[in-house]
Parts: sequence; C-alpha cells; structure tokens
Amino acid sequence: MLSPKRFFKLCALLQLAQAVTIGPVADLVVKNAFIAPDGYNRSGVLAGGVFPGPVITGKKGDRFKIKVINELTNKTMLRATSIHWHGIFQHGTSYADGAAMVTQCPIIPNESFQYDFPSFHQVGTYWYHSHYSTQYCDGLRGAFVIYDPDDPFKDSYDVDNESTIITLADWYHEPAPLRTQRPVATLINGLGRSVNGTATKLAVINVEKGKRYRFRVIGLSCDPSFNFTIHHHQMTVIEADGEYTTPLVVDSMEVWAGQRYSVIVKADQEIDNYWIRADPWFTRGRPGFDGGRNSAIFRYKGAPNVEPKTTFISTKPLKEVNLHALYNATPPGKPHPGGADLVIPIKHAIFHDPNPRFEVNNVTMKPPSVPIFLQVMNGTFNAADLMPKGAVYKLPPNKVIELVIYGSGAVDGGPHPWHLHGHSFWVVRSGNSTDYNFVNPVRRDTVDTGFDDGRTTIRFVTDNAGPWFLHCHIDWHLEIGLAVVFAEDPEGMVKQNQTLPPPYRELCPKFYKNDPDNGNHTEYPE
Repeated sequence: MLSPKRFFKLCALLQLAQAVTIGPVADLVVKNAFIAPDGYNRSGVLAGGVFPGPVITGKKGDRFKIKVINELTNKTMLRATSIHWHGIFQHGTSYADGAAMVTQCPIIPNESFQYDFPSFHQVGTYWYHSHYSTQYCDGLRGAFVIYDPDDPFKDSYDVDNESTIITLADWYHEPAPLRTQRPVATLINGLGRSVNGTATKLAVINVEKGKRYRFRVIGLSCDPSFNFTIHHHQMTVIEADGEYTTPLVVDSMEVWAGQRYSVIVKADQEIDNYWIRADPWFTRGRPGFDGGRNSAIFRYKGAPNVEPKTTFISTKPLKEVNLHALYNATPPGKPHPGGADLVIPIKHAIFHDPNPRFEVNNVTMKPPSVPIFLQVMNGTFNAADLMPKGAVYKLPPNKVIELVIYGSGAVDGGPHPWHLHGHSFWVVRSGNSTDYNFVNPVRRDTVDTGFDDGRTTIRFVTDNAGPWFLHCHIDWHLEIGLAVVFAEDPEGMVKQNQTLPPPYRELCPKFYKNDPDNGNHTEYPE
C-alpha cells in the first residue's frame, strides 16, 4: 500500500503528466482509472486516464482527426460514450458534433470512432467533453485550444501555452448515475480540497515577475459557476468563448459551465505567493476557502514553497454588458427587439411528478430512439414529424433568428447557462440587464440567462445546416429535459452530407445491438 507521502507525490506526478498536449491528429483513449484529486480515491471516466483530459491543440486552419477509443468497463458508470467539441461550429460536418442521439449514436466499449472536422477560421479557447447523459461529470472533459498566428493581441503578452490554461471543474465522490449530493470539491487544473478533507496538493501556476501571461480560463463544470480571482492582479479580458473582445480590465469573473475567457495578466506584484480562488455558486457547490478549498496558488519565481496568506476584495467584477466583440460586432437584423426574421421565445419550468423534469415551451426533451441527424438524412424535414415530438424546431436557411431565453429563480434551478451548438451568437440583452445593445454586444456560445426577471436575447444567422442543440449546460438539468434542438436547413444538411464515413453508419447498429447501459442514466436528486 502506498504511504500518504508517496500517494500525494504520485498525484503531483499525474498532474504534471496532464500538461501533455495532443492534436490535431491523435488517439483519445477513454477508460476507467482511479484518481484522487482531492485525496478521495475513486474510479472515473477519463480521457487518457487523467483529469482533466489531455489538452488538444492546433492552429488556425487545422483539420482535426481525433480517434476516440472506448475502453470503458466499470458498470457503476456509463460505458458507451460520445465526445462533443464545445464551441466548434462543425460547418459541413454536423455528424461529428458528438451529441448523443442528436447527431450520432454513442460509441460502445471496445469500439472506436474518428471525429474528423476542419476548424476553418475558428481560433481561441474551447473544450471537449462527453455528451452522453451525465457522463462528463465522472471526468471526461478537457481543454481544446486553437492558436492564432494572426492574434491581434500577440504583442500584449509573452507566454501562451499549456502552462497558462486554467480549468475550473466540480468534483463528486459518487458515480454520476448514483449521485445524491452537490459536488464536494472544486478542482483547479485537476486538483483541489473537499470539506473536512485532507490538505492535498493544490495546483500551482508559476509566473516570473515582469512577464505578461495569456491565461485561458475554462469552465469545465457540470453544475456550479465559479467566481474567479487572482489576488492582487488585474485581468484584461480579450476573448470570450472563442470570440475576440475589445480589452476589458476586471479583477473577478463569474465563469459559468461551458464558458471560456482569455485574460492577460501581468506579473507585476512583489515576489510571493497569491491565492487563485474559484468560489462556486452558493446553491450548487460548497463555497468558502477554509483549509484552502476552491483554490490554487499563483507563485512567482523565487517565492518560497508555501501557501499564500493573501486576502482580496473585488472592485472590478466582469459584467457581460461591458464586453464588446472586436470583430463583426454589429448584430444582424433590425436594431430593436423583435427585429429578426424569426423570433422564438424559450420558456421553461420544472415539475415534480413524482420525478423532477424540465419543460421548454411545454415539452420535455427526451433522447429519441434514432438520432435527429439520421432522421433528417432519411428524408424527414418537417418539425412536426421529427422526434422527440415538439422539441425540434425547423429553421430556414440564411435567416436572422432571435431567441428570447427567459430566466428563472433559484427554486427552479436558476440561473441557467445556455449553450448553442453550431454557432456563436450576439448577446443583445444579457440576463442581468434590461438594456439592449444593437451596436457592439459580445459574441459567444454560452450565456447565463439570469433570474426570474431575466430575458436574455441572442441573435444568430442560419448559415450552418445541421441539428443543433440548445441546452442548459448544467448537465443534471439537460438530463431531465432542459433543451431543444434546431433542425437548421434540413434540406441543405442532406446535400452537405451525401458521403458519410462508413464507420459513422456503423455506430447505431452496434449501439442498438449492444447498448451497455440499457438506459441506465442519471436520476436527478433533490
């Protein structure tokens, strides 16, 4: 048996291994392995056997070919899998979006599937995760970065590599299908501490005085948002969800599940150790910093190897209304509410009858028996005929769409971070504001929709044929129906996908014959 000292040393070595990058062509082995990021040893569903998974990287214009190999065996967790490349538009390759039963059938154990997609002009900070039930809550999540040789801010920082990626994640001691409680720990770059837990090693971000760093902060959460700070250091936001922004100086950021920010930080303080904090939303995590919880260490070269003693009060929190797109800033359509070709309200409610379920516009999203992509490819173009009935909306091509996404109170699980596949969008009204911006709002792909009085309003253009999920990125909420699917230009989708890879066509027959999970997905706990 490992001694505690050797055990924690092993954890540190595993943490270092996670800095390895792969891509744009690579194998990604998904398997069960035991890890103890907060000192509690449990099996997880892991990419490459580590948490977070290996960093996938490429550069602008790269074609990604990621072969996902399923080696899962643990029957307490889900054993089929699919991988979504969060924020990648999948233009012309919607079948590779990775959303189980929307764009594909899951990959069963002892099988593999290569996701093959171009990135075109996309650059910035993304991530990947299982999109099969609540599987990513057991660990299948990691960073995905596309570097830009033409970065307009490249002269504003000195360092941007795998050492400046900061991932924020919730962690559980129970397998996702058996979950009964809130997350027990916040993991920053895969390490953290739990309530009444052991004083395990924390992640360390090393910097050198005088240098400027581009930190890519990624919300890998299944549930809570995190209030992110680096004590005594200001952050200049230059990117939100893969879209450049005009520079905005802040000293704290609320990072919701699925969101990403790039911030430039100058190491301009005294050589010392400073706390990095990622405090979870109070109703969804376990906030507080006692014992070094919800924390990591920002360490200057030359500082002693000790934990910080810093305190900090934010005076410049990030407000989404102050973020503005650097490029293509003007939203399409007319400059007033409702000034789009098609306006769709997205209203939701939660019911307990007796198990909890969400409805969106009076319909609960349930996975269909045949992926929506294949339904369309088989000639079903009318929304009324697409399954699940009432949860699929047909969108015509080359039109301006306005979505009005209503907020909800904490009693209904709000606020909800909504993510749209296949697009970024203009946030013409933020969830915590009553003002509209039809001049230069932020563009992004995941947005917090606020409380009961929230009316988040977004716009996008239907220039990307495919079946695109719109869903709450709290995975427990998606599991019980908080989603719809947009069948965007289904006729165009058929024209785009005349030649599908033969391995794709084999996914569903294999899954139907050998579904390892038999519908054994997560029940939502009270």
